[in-house]
Amino acid sequence: MMIYKPFSFSILISLLGGLATTTHAQSPSQWHPAPGPLSTKWAKQVSPKNVLPEYPRPTMTRTRWQNLNGLWDYALSNKEATEAPATYIGQILVPYPFESALSGVGKKSTPDNRLWYRRTFTVPAAWKDERVLLHFGAVNWDSSVSVNGKLLATHRGGYDGFSVDITGSLKSGENETNEVVVSASNPLRSDVPNAQVLGKQRVKPGGIFYTGATGIWQTVWLEPVPTASISALKITPNLDTKTLKVTASLLGEASGAKVLITLLDGKKEVAQTTSAPNTEASLSLSSPHVWTPEDPHLYSLKVALMKDGKALDSVGSYAAMRKISLGKDAQGHNRILLNNQFVFQIGALDQGYWPDGIYTAPTDSALKFDIEAAKKFGFNLLRKHAKVEPERWYYWTDKLGVIVWQDMPQAFDNHLSAESKTQFETELRALIAGRHNHPSIVMWVPFNEGWGQHDTPEVVSLIKSLDPSRLVSNASGWNDFKGVGDIVDTHAYPGPWSEIAEPTRAAVNGEFGGVTMRVPGHMWTEDVFGYGATLKDGQLVTKRYQALMKRAYALREERGTSAFVYTQLTDVEQESNGLLTYDRAIIKPDTGVTRDANLGKFPPLAPNPNPDPLPTSAERPAQWLYTTTAPGTDWFTLGVPETDWQKGVAGFGSGVGEVHTEWKTSDIWLRREFTLSANLPSKLAFSAFHDEDMEIYINGVLAGTAKGYSTDYVTVPMTEEGRKALKPGKNLIAVHCHQTVGGQFIDVGIVRQ
Repeated sequence: MMIYKPFSFSILISLLGGLATTTHAQSPSQWHPAPGPLSTKWAKQVSPKNVLPEYPRPTMTRTRWQNLNGLWDYALSNKEATEAPATYIGQILVPYPFESALSGVGKKSTPDNRLWYRRTFTVPAAWKDERVLLHFGAVNWDSSVSVNGKLLATHRGGYDGFSVDITGSLKSGENETNEVVVSASNPLRSDVPNAQVLGKQRVKPGGIFYTGATGIWQTVWLEPVPTASISALKITPNLDTKTLKVTASLLGEASGAKVLITLLDGKKEVAQTTSAPNTEASLSLSSPHVWTPEDPHLYSLKVALMKDGKALDSVGSYAAMRKISLGKDAQGHNRILLNNQFVFQIGALDQGYWPDGIYTAPTDSALKFDIEAAKKFGFNLLRKHAKVEPERWYYWTDKLGVIVWQDMPQAFDNHLSAESKTQFETELRALIAGRHNHPSIVMWVPFNEGWGQHDTPEVVSLIKSLDPSRLVSNASGWNDFKGVGDIVDTHAYPGPWSEIAEPTRAAVNGEFGGVTMRVPGHMWTEDVFGYGATLKDGQLVTKRYQALMKRAYALREERGTSAFVYTQLTDVEQESNGLLTYDRAIIKPDTGVTRDANLGKFPPLAPNPNPDPLPTSAERPAQWLYTTTAPGTDWFTLGVPETDWQKGVAGFGSGVGEVHTEWKTSDIWLRREFTLSANLPSKLAFSAFHDEDMEIYINGVLAGTAKGYSTDYVTVPMTEEGRKALKPGKNLIAVHCHQTVGGQFIDVGIVRQ
């Protein structure tokens, strides 16, 4: 974290005005969440007296601290205001964002306003004669901090922590009441040259974009430190040399002081060394116990600032011995290696949103739950997408054993101003410095799908200079720069697919899948966004997931692909393509089958107990009659001679989808007889994967059409005439598909609505 020291006295003169009044106040017992469309089970555990009580910085711990999470007064002003309003209008539960239900406010984003916070605190008498630091995990996006009416710091950046030395602004005397005022403006600017780094936040959510998270959204806390203290640790393993590199930065002056660094395995001391502050020290291990997802071994670390045999300051931390690199396998494919061994990485996209907390998980247990769920599904990787999490999240990935690819949140305009590029670099540097010590992070991803992508070779070079110990993917999806970085990353929906591994870069599929399923009662909105047809039940999701993973494992061998990232771990607002619902209450696919598929095991699945009237071949491969020569004008009617038609299993196609029968001509005609029971559902539709134009007939009646192409199974409405043509007993479905360019594919089924 960056430490901000107080400004000079001339700058402090009453920029924030005098003490304001509050017209609305409530006791902690009166607080309650704001109304919201959906909540998690952890929301019931949240109260003003129990708000994220865990020490928030597990990579540099101290025993003495004061948590400032809880109820603060809040107000709104014009976004350009430099003084707090005279009146505060209510209370907000910190650190939940303004828009969240758990904040107690739960209102829409206000990009044209500045949000103001105020609370009082007292400094324990035992902290006398020490420096007092005020820490912020993250404030979104443009913030200021004042104590007792004095402006002490401003900060821009919604994802990095910062600290303010407030010692000189505290009131003298024991048990004096002090006031802290924080302001935050979140412009949510995404489509202009001065676009901010904002990830997936939007003023108007929809599709793949979500609710904004304005203001304080990570823990706020006070901490006493000596006049000379340890301000930061940088911990870097080197498995090849069997050493752990540690740098302890010094805040203040301590002439002649040394840093004593001790590494422990459990209670056993395994290495110790002494170095000067701000200097890299090296600890040697004769037999390092390496960190892997199966065995996420962590060492304990003690760091003390020593002078004349006494500890001026001390902090605790942890470390792991692990290496991430590239190397060739026996087939000559360039692979991602973990500890010099190829580990096939199967992961999920993780956006880190919560229905009741938006950016902020309700509790630490909730943070942990997502990572445990990923492990139960058989994932060894999470791609942290368009967001940076609180350090506690990475602590759990370190401790539980999940590899992390860390995105830099995006700015979205592709013509960023020089000012925006500078701000992007500032926040990128803060991300790398702030999360460097977490061994689970193995890759930095500066850009995603071309959003705000700029100066790619220069940005990759910067990241490599800041952290040569990790891999860099120059861009996940779309705008790859050949030969730049360590990874060539393909996005394919539904996919999966990847480029071929290159001599100097490994190939990965950074996003695929997106299988969609609605679960009424567990949805943020009735609107649904996903990829392909919306499946009706978990059995179909399970089958679809298994089929996707079969393809992933085939690509591992065919194209030398090192990793796959499935979209996604949970639903997010209108996106209903998670393995878990947004409230984390419902698991959509069978966990055991999903885990087996992620491990490369594909046992036969039990029959669907509630099958569709005519399943597609994605669920149950079926035989059709087909011809690629134009048939007679009555080809779609019952009773037509079929002696010139061939037999083949759907889907039919080339270069797209799961092809069972090759089709490469411009047109194909299909016929299939099927039997229906007497109890037909009243509402039916077609499920079709079509590339390109398609007409569907039922018993000689035109029942559905679709133009263009789809990239997966989509729902195609059935006409009223087509529905009336269906009857109990034997029926005929006939399909014509016309192809012009590119890949081609056709498969059709009938599904319940």
